[in-house]
Amino acid sequence: MNQLLDQDKPAKRAVFTAKQGQYLAFIWAYLKINDRAPAEADFQRYFKVTAPSVHQMLKTLNQIGLIQKQPGQARSIQLLVPPQELPILGIDNPS
Repeated sequence: MNQLLDQDKPAKRAVFTAKQGQYLAFIWAYLKINDRAPAEADFQRYFKVTAPSVHQMLKTLNQIGLIQKQPGQARSIQLLVPPQELPILGIDNPS
């Protein structure tokens, strides 16, 4: 019976900061446009930040379960947040 009641609960929404949301929205948009995941250099160009900043953000997003990456494999980012939960890319773009 409890299993039936649990099915009625809404799915847990992803929680992320505004800056994290922009990175997630960028991943989604890049995947849609290019049919492959962005490289760290793509984030650097778009957000105008350093390589260590991008690397740390992606590491954080991976650790908190918003993306998944294959270590040592280029362009392996998988978005784990439903697109409808993402902010609009470029709105309040916190670089």
